[in-house]
Amino acid sequence: MSAEVPFQISIPDSKLSTLQQKLALVEFPDELEGAKWDYGVPLADVKRLVARWREGFDWRGEEAKLNKELPQFTRDIAVDGFGVLNIHYVHKKSEVKGAIPLLFVHGWPGSFIEVRKFLPLLIQSSPDFPSFHVVALGLPGYAFSEAPHKPGFSADQYAEVGNKLMLALGYNEYVTHGGDWGSLITRTIALKYGGEHSKAWHTTYAGDALPLRFFSNPILYIQHMITPYSAAEKAGLKRSAWFQKEGRAYFDEQATQPQTLGYSLTDSPVGLLAWIYEKLINWTDAYPWTDDEVLTWVSIYYFSRAGPAASLRIYYEVVHSNNVMHVITHKSKIPLGVSHFPNELGIVPRKVVHTIGNLVFQAEHSSGGHFAAHERPEELVGDVRKMFGKNGPAYGVVPGKDGY
Repeated sequence: MSAEVPFQISIPDSKLSTLQQKLALVEFPDELEGAKWDYGVPLADVKRLVARWREGFDWRGEEAKLNKELPQFTRDIAVDGFGVLNIHYVHKKSEVKGAIPLLFVHGWPGSFIEVRKFLPLLIQSSPDFPSFHVVALGLPGYAFSEAPHKPGFSADQYAEVGNKLMLALGYNEYVTHGGDWGSLITRTIALKYGGEHSKAWHTTYAGDALPLRFFSNPILYIQHMITPYSAAEKAGLKRSAWFQKEGRAYFDEQATQPQTLGYSLTDSPVGLLAWIYEKLINWTDAYPWTDDEVLTWVSIYYFSRAGPAASLRIYYEVVHSNNVMHVITHKSKIPLGVSHFPNELGIVPRKVVHTIGNLVFQAEHSSGGHFAAHERPEELVGDVRKMFGKNGPAYGVVPGKDGY
């Protein structure tokens, strides 16, 4: 395992120039009268964002802010069967010597930037709550991490990278948090490395929970059958049904023909903008995105090391993997915590959540969506602190490190 190398984002001027040239040549589609969001991203929104990207958006300024706020590094990590990949990550230690090592894993269309608000809260020191050493993994193929070069790089491999990164940083025992693909990856880490290295995991996504079975857990099954759904559960099921009917086509395309879609997203910055912006709006809970926030998220994809197409392939690989059903159908014994936000995409009845792991902690929130670490960082950090703090169900899971 190689040593870490400090990393600063520094996009070449030539790429900035090419972006401006492409934006200047944009051709917009027509739009139906009164369509609003029914048919997709409104034309007025895209025109406004493109104008800002061309004339007012200061990438160099945003680049400097990210470099200042997030200590970034790269490191070579050997992945079984896939050679050595150069991985980008964020690593910030708490001043508390006994702080708990935490691996943060993002999903799509996020990146390491999702830890931006989450990290400074987690590393805070206080006698009232635990503190954490935070590592945010840049998934291979996303942002500034090298992409896999061969087919078959699925959840097991992403989990291997995450575990090997933590070990390389000296964290032989750690906890994890993930949303979106980060949920599946941290669940895989819990199964493959749980007990020895991964000591507990926390997630905001429980949409891949399996139905309760009487013979597997008769008490929970009966409770589930006779207990009326709460208002939050009813709203969540409605939200999930909407997503399955109106919002899932992107998943099917990325899981079946990612290369075809990749040409458009790589060649057209405006196409990439619309593709991601749609999810930022539809998947959040009325989060007040600023145009510069949106453009920073999208620019990271446009300027990414391997290009936007590489980020799509995880969908294909996971759907076509022979090992993913093993992850879905097996429970790790290490403690699991779940935070529920009403505008998440896959929401299930709370008792069903027990099927995904050794559930010791659940928290309900009245607002927030798919990007909880960005939308509601204080609430999410509060949950993590409760789970791992004194009197919490996962207190002391990392021996000798209680975070105080």
